[in-house]
Amino acid sequence: MAKNVLLAIDLNNPSHATKPLAEALRILDPEGRLHVIAVMPNFGMSQVSGFFREGYEKDMLKAAGDQLRDWVAQNIAPTVDVSPHLVHGTVYDEILRAADKLEADVIVMGAHRPEFSDYLLGPNAARVVRHAKQSVYVVRN
Repeated sequence: MAKNVLLAIDLNNPSHATKPLAEALRILDPEGRLHVIAVMPNFGMSQVSGFFREGYEKDMLKAAGDQLRDWVAQNIAPTVDVSPHLVHGTVYDEILRAADKLEADVIVMGAHRPEFSDYLLGPNAARVVRHAKQSVYVVRN
């Protein structure tokens, strides 16, 4: 059992987190802590940022934080020691950074079914698996 589990979820597809959450809870030590991370992409690219109104990114981060807290409250029993984390940046970089900072024993994340153009894992899951210092548990959705 793992004392410190990092579960990465996609707030755009919260239903895809059902199986990864079940696996994260299964491997979590009863005395352990579950960290749930969601990553909001950067809007700061000069070509893209000009299309959004001022304050849009801040508003989106607040809404995403609310959505993450709601998801945790609705899907994880109050008896579980859980900490939600909303971070901002590139998905795989932020997951790896959080895993190191939080001293996670294992990273649990979902991966979509392979399509013709993406044969084994999604690009974020593949990069996390390749570069993580921790064990990575990838759950197919």
